[in-house]
Amino acid sequence: MSNVKKSFLIDMDGVLVHGSKPIPGAKNFIQALLEEERKFLVVTNNALYTTRDLAHLLQIAGFDIPEENIYTSAVATAEFLEDQLPQGKAFVIGEVGLTEAIHHIGYVQTPMNPDYVVLGETKNYSFDQITIAIRLINDGARFIATNPDLTGPGEQGVVPSTGAMAALIEAATGKSPFYIGKPNPLMMRSALNYLGVHSENSYMIGDNMRTDILAGISAGMETVLVLTGMTKENDISNFPYRPKYVFNSIGDVKLENLD
Repeated sequence: MSNVKKSFLIDMDGVLVHGSKPIPGAKNFIQALLEEERKFLVVTNNALYTTRDLAHLLQIAGFDIPEENIYTSAVATAEFLEDQLPQGKAFVIGEVGLTEAIHHIGYVQTPMNPDYVVLGETKNYSFDQITIAIRLINDGARFIATNPDLTGPGEQGVVPSTGAMAALIEAATGKSPFYIGKPNPLMMRSALNYLGVHSENSYMIGDNMRTDILAGISAGMETVLVLTGMTKENDISNFPYRPKYVFNSIGDVKLENLD
């Protein structure tokens, strides 16, 4: 083990919480990170909410996680746009988490000759907005999406998510979106840069082999899979890659064993 204290990127849903309920042991793990002054970010593909909103939701669930320790696919998308084309224009489909992040970088949000169409998660996808997006992409706007998740949890069961809507637009335009969120290692590298740490000294902790673990491995990080979310133990052998560690939950992860 090295003498360098490891840093952590941690998925939210299925790792720290199920909905609004904390996963047993998760609060103790976050508390240990804070007490040891470890660098960490909660990294989520959730683009619905601002980082402040998510900090509040986590606080309700019993977590003391500052807003600056939360990094969303919406924030990563805004940073990508700012890096690619500062002070540009975008037609945005999404909730306040995405629209506020894009507003924060000085972008104009408009359907009039935008540089980008940006698709994020929303609770109410509008057929009119999807139609406008298709026309704009056909006219030359570049197609960006926050995350490739096909479905998400809803009160009545699964609901279509960003990836499903992106597939609809792709079918109508013949143009594939560039996804910013996990499993794109771009989001991991952006998060690591935000923390000011290197991948070789960092762990990605997640519950999903297709997004969290793939993103971590692709970014050169060590990976920890917890079995409290999407991927179950008997699913692991279906993938050509493996996490370094597998635990039943984040409550079983001991910092001293990872350094």
